[in-house]
Amino acid sequence: MMYGPNAGRSRYGQDAVLSATPVQLLTMLYDRLMLDLGRAEAAQMQSQWSDASNHLTHAQSIVAELTSSLKADVWDGSEGLRGLYTYVLTALMAANVQREVARTRECIELLEPLRQAWHEAANQLPAQDAQHAVAGGMLGIA
Repeated sequence: MMYGPNAGRSRYGQDAVLSATPVQLLTMLYDRLMLDLGRAEAAQMQSQWSDASNHLTHAQSIVAELTSSLKADVWDGSEGLRGLYTYVLTALMAANVQREVARTRECIELLEPLRQAWHEAANQLPAQDAQHAVAGGMLGIA
C-alpha cells in the first residue's frame, strides 16, 4: 500500500485509467506523451541529459504502444499513421542519442495536432458511442 503525499494522487490516476473508455485512454496517452516531450525538451535545453533521456524513453514507449494499437484491417488511414509513428520513434531515438533538442521539438510539432484532434473526437462522441467506435475499429486502434 502506498502512503505519503502522492498516495491520493496516484490512486486517483489509477482509478481514472481503470474507469476510462478506450477513447479516453487514447487521449490520456497523447496527453502523457506530450508531457514527456515537453519535459524532455526542457531538460535538453538545460543539459540535463539523464532526465531528458528518461522522458524521451518513456515517450518512445507510448509511441510504440500507439503503433501496436493500430488496426490496419479496419481503418484505411492506419498505415499513414503507422508511418508517422515510425518516423517519430526514429526521431526520438536520435534526439536522445545525439542530444538534439530540435528533433524533440519536431516531434512535439508533429504530434500536438493529433493530440488535439483526438481530444476533439472524444468530446464529440458520447461515452457509449466512443466505446463502440473504438471496439468497431472506426478510430483505427485496438
